[in-house]
Amino acid sequence: MMRSEEYKRILRCFDKDGDGKISAWELGHRLGRMGGELMLNEEEALGWNGDGLLDLEDVIELMEGGGEEEKMKDLREAFEMYDGEGSGFITPQGLNKMLTKLGESKSIDECMVMIKHFDINGDGVISFDEFRVMMQ
Repeated sequence: MMRSEEYKRILRCFDKDGDGKISAWELGHRLGRMGGELMLNEEEALGWNGDGLLDLEDVIELMEGGGEEEKMKDLREAFEMYDGEGSGFITPQGLNKMLTKLGESKSIDECMVMIKHFDINGDGVISFDEFRVMMQ
């Protein structure tokens, strides 16, 4: 974890006008000077508190990956899509069904091979923890 002074230094690096906040223009300007490109959707451009600016708290949240709960929620929702049976596991049959919905036709045997690749404990199914490892 970074110290407060390091976050303040990051903020100052991007805060061209010195107001203690980073606007989308300031962020885009600095990234452009570093050879990058800024592509924000409307929600990202508004910042976390909706004012269109990133302050020190926003920078800390961004740098520390704040929103870990949101990532886990999204991961859980994705897992549940593949666990259509509600068993708590992705089975070859569940994987086959979801892939078919996505337009990707695979046989049960092919699904078994796919699962085996990420099945850490060798039980023939993917648990949420194995799914999480697979998605990282």
